[in-house]
Amino acid sequence: MDPQPTTVQPPIHLRIADDLRMKIERGDLAAGDSLPTLQELRDRWDTSLSSARSAIALLKQQGLITGGRGKAPIVRPTRRRIVRSSDRHQLEKDLVHAPEPDRRSVGAAELDLGIPVEQLTVADRYDTIAPTDELCTALGINPDTPVLRREHETSDPHTGQRLSFSVSYIPRHLLEPNPVLLSEDCEPWPGGTQHQLHTVGIELARIIDEVTATMPTTVDAQRWGLDNGVPMLHVRRISIDTHNRTVEISDAEYPADRTELRFTTPLTLW
Repeated sequence: MDPQPTTVQPPIHLRIADDLRMKIERGDLAAGDSLPTLQELRDRWDTSLSSARSAIALLKQQGLITGGRGKAPIVRPTRRRIVRSSDRHQLEKDLVHAPEPDRRSVGAAELDLGIPVEQLTVADRYDTIAPTDELCTALGINPDTPVLRREHETSDPHTGQRLSFSVSYIPRHLLEPNPVLLSEDCEPWPGGTQHQLHTVGIELARIIDEVTATMPTTVDAQRWGLDNGVPMLHVRRISIDTHNRTVEISDAEYPADRTELRFTTPLTLW
């Protein structure tokens, strides 16, 4: 007799979760569809309620379904997609010399969310801070150099959930030739940061985007309306001017389940 290894069966809750996951991936269960009840799963798989409950918990961890606390689990609905493209940097630079009506019609809300800013709740806050050691290194400044911290947040006026959030840092002395730039009263600025820098004689030569990811805190999950298992993307934008100075650092947050990061790299022809 040829000896045969024992076939290892995955745990029942994993088999249930895999079956439901494949139904979702095939489209048999579409966004917004209800999942079978725990009792239905128990009967169909001839298992315990505990195993059925573990299968549902696993699908939530994978970010495939939502529900709980008295709500039946459903396939996670499609969220409004955020597209963050490197093409926007050149677009913003091209707008610097455009007439104000053209600059006013295109902003971060339109570029990232595809929503007119008038349909959003917008909050801006400017503060002058002493730089941390990390900011001193990133901006190439001394610890005694004041930094303008600018916080930008947009949210859905109906649900209150956050749609975008970023914090940027600029050495204050760079903006002081145009004092209006030192207060959030200037927001929303037609043409954004590149036009603001243009008013004080600064032209950007290149922008670097650095992307990392973390799991959200409970506060973040509540603010963004995140389902279980959905990480946050963190995008740091480093703006460097024609004198090779880092003139701005901007840190933005994006939920991974509704964000597309699109980077275009122009190549020099031979």
